[in-house]
Amino acid sequence: MIKIDLITGFLGAGKTTFMINYAKYLVKQNLKVGIIENDFGAVNVDMMLLQENVGDCCDLEMISGGSDLQTYRRRFKTKLIAMKMVGYDRVLIEPSGIFDVDDFFDLLYEDPLQNWYEIGNVIAIVDASLEENLSKESNFLLASQVANAGKIIFSRVQDASKMAISNTVNHINDALKAVSCKRIIDDAIICKNWNDFSDEDFRAIVDTGYVVTSYQKLHFNQNQTYSSLYFMNVKINIDILKQQVNKIISDPKCGHVFRVKGFIQDQNNNWYQLNATKNEINIQPINQGQEIIIVIGESLDQEVIEQYLNNPQ
Repeated sequence: MIKIDLITGFLGAGKTTFMINYAKYLVKQNLKVGIIENDFGAVNVDMMLLQENVGDCCDLEMISGGSDLQTYRRRFKTKLIAMKMVGYDRVLIEPSGIFDVDDFFDLLYEDPLQNWYEIGNVIAIVDASLEENLSKESNFLLASQVANAGKIIFSRVQDASKMAISNTVNHINDALKAVSCKRIIDDAIICKNWNDFSDEDFRAIVDTGYVVTSYQKLHFNQNQTYSSLYFMNVKINIDILKQQVNKIISDPKCGHVFRVKGFIQDQNNNWYQLNATKNEINIQPINQGQEIIIVIGESLDQEVIEQYLNNPQ
């Protein structure tokens, strides 16, 4: 049986960064690793980041965001059937941050997948300074992602105060309570700077497993609740871009922005990757990119956001 790990977490939590470090550890243990990357939207920026950092040590596969759940499940199942023939020891799945974990469990119980794969770990990544003002739908997704997780790994711990971390723990437990889940996650949290993770830490994560629990489902149309806007060929100075992205995230007229990501070139044709949330705006050099900036969130106003990107003041 091939073990399959689900690495989940809300938009901008840091799933891709964790996936890179986790995959590299597994490869060091002489395991053949395959990664399935799925993003909310048609252009997968995180896939390009994975390719940049894991190179040839892992096989990377992508599932494009489907227009509906059935399309997504069909693509996901077809991909897993094809990957069975390769002979992986471990398959890692990084779904979109807008993802209901029950879909993962349901799919793996279907034939023929249940004869080939077994669930290894469910790992939830949560920003240690979790945003407090989440909608009912977003709190449900948060709860669904941590409810079955063997471990909840906090990201950006080094940038979070003790009060912020305590508030995040309380927020998660409140979100679980709101969906009638009896789980309390205090003992399941790994709260450590990822730069300090040792092989011993990763060995413990490999044996994380998952939790069987129940919670009340919230039925809503994800495509209507969440949206992603694409801005192509944006020409803007990198320093000004950082300022404008901060304004986009802060300005309620733009909507409730969870994440801004993409790539941009400077005047010397050097590529940079943009990855921004409310708590962090990160612009780093990258070997290759695609001229695109993606804004993901709730109730987004394209005209207001476009004004910030194309007509900076």
